[in-house]
Formats: sequence, C-alpha cells, structure tokens
Amino acid sequence: MNIVSISGSPSQRSRSGWLLQLAQTRLESVTRHSSLVAVRDLPPAALLACDTSQADIAEAIRQVRDADLVLVSTPIYKAAYSGLLKVFLDLLPADGLRGKTVLPLATGGSIGHLLALDYALKPVLSALGARDILDGVFATDAQLVSHVSGGYVPDDELVSRIDRALAPLAESRALRPAAIARERSGEALRSA
Repeated sequence: MNIVSISGSPSQRSRSGWLLQLAQTRLESVTRHSSLVAVRDLPPAALLACDTSQADIAEAIRQVRDADLVLVSTPIYKAAYSGLLKVFLDLLPADGLRGKTVLPLATGGSIGHLLALDYALKPVLSALGARDILDGVFATDAQLVSHVSGGYVPDDELVSRIDRALAPLAESRALRPAAIARERSGEALRSA
C-alpha cells in the first residue's frame, strides 16, 4: 500500500503532526511505500500563487495522486481545519482524492472542536472525490500529553480509536488474498 501523509500544521512540533506519526506507525505492517507532505515546508509564495508547476508543489501533488491511502492531519482552529491545509487542498484537482482511502486526523484544545472533522474537513475531502473516508480521529490536548523528550504521550483510548479507524484496512487486506483465490478458482472452473 502506498501511503501519503499530509500535515496541515504550521508548527514543526505539534500534536497534529505527532498524531499523524502515530497513525503512520500503526500502518507499518501494510505499507509498501510512505511519504510525508508537510505543507509548512512547501514554498509559501508558490502555495499562495497556486503555482502547481513549482517543483516541490508538483511533487507533493504527484505523491497524493499516486497514493492508495491519504492521511490528512490538522490542528483545529476556531472550529475549522488549518488555513495552511486549505491552501494545499485547493491545489489538488477536483477529483484529486477519487479512488483513495482517506483518514482524517485532527487535534484541538477541547472536545468542543470534535465536530470540525465531520462538518468542516470531511465535506472538503468528499468534494475532492474521496468516497472511502475512514472514521476520523480527533485528539484533545489532554489525550496527547507533552513529554520531556519533546514528543507526546497518547492515552490508551486514543491509540484504541486509531486502531479502530484503521481496522477496515487490515480487514480488506486480509480478505483480498481470499477474493483473489476465489476469482482464480472460478476462472479455472470456467475454463474446464
């Protein structure tokens, strides 16, 4: 599985970036290739000018185009996803997420921002063609406690919610070999 992760956080060290890394580590067993698009590292002038011919931006769009699974992570500000993420999503073609599985991830100061995933981010992902949108995962500051090492420590319930959100991927991969075997045996019967 080819996975691309999009970080919409403007900060180098952020809870939403760390939540994204946590989800990526939970997918290591099914990953063929993974890459990260940290929107904050893309050239700002080209982003704001919607210059999709600029090399770094063209490469980021190509990574999304070639992905099977897209993880989208953002901090929630005033009940909406980050403006930085919005600027990048605006660069994708109208059907830029069609045929991809998408996992929305978000962080916010309180549970009061939880619905921003369903009412702000998911409609945009859907407008970009995403039809297979996994259950989003929202984490509060209390669920990702700062650690002295500079990272964050997730509570057990958050890790459990990430695993539940990703479960359909494991199930579909487990079913895929069985479906291929059934298909092949059906072909053998038809040719006999």
